[in-house]
Amino acid sequence: MKTLITEEQIREKVLNLAEIIANDNKSGKIHVLFVLKGAFIFCADVIRALCSHNLDVTVDYLIAESYSGKESAGEVKTYINIDIKGKEVLLLEDIIDTGRTIKTLKEKLLEMHPEHLKTICLLDKPSRRIVDIDADYVGFKIKDKFVVGYGLDYDEKFRYLPYIAEIE
Repeated sequence: MKTLITEEQIREKVLNLAEIIANDNKSGKIHVLFVLKGAFIFCADVIRALCSHNLDVTVDYLIAESYSGKESAGEVKTYINIDIKGKEVLLLEDIIDTGRTIKTLKEKLLEMHPEHLKTICLLDKPSRRIVDIDADYVGFKIKDKFVVGYGLDYDEKFRYLPYIAEIE
C-alpha cells in the first residue's frame, strides 16, 4: 500500500469543509445522514467540526450496498428508516465512484421532503462516473485507484487506517 492522503491533509480538509457548510447553513440546524459502513469515521470528524461552528447537529445513518470486493456490483440496495421531512439534511458519503449509490440515495431522500438536501463526500473519482451526479461538497478528487483507510475497506480490512492508502 502507498499513502495517498495523509492524516493531516484529511484533518485540514474536514475543518475547511465544516466551515464552508456552516457558512452555507442559514437555519443553525443540520441533520447529518451518513452511509454505513465506510463513512462512519469521516462522519464523526465532520459532525465534531460542525459543532465547533455552533450548529445544532443531529445524526443518523442509512445503509447502501453496491460493492463486492474491488468492483461495483452495478445495483444499489438501500435500507432507509428515518424521518427527514422539513429538515436541513447533509447526506455524507465516503467516496463517489460510479455515482449510482449517491444518486439512488438522493432520489429516495428527496421523496421524503427534507427542507434542503446537500451532499458531501470525502473522495470523488469523476473518471469512474456512470451517472450524472456531483456532490455539493468534495474533500479530494482522486484518480481511478482502489483506496482504503479512514473508514474505507477492502473486504472489511483496513478501515482503521488514519489516512487514505492506495492498494497497488
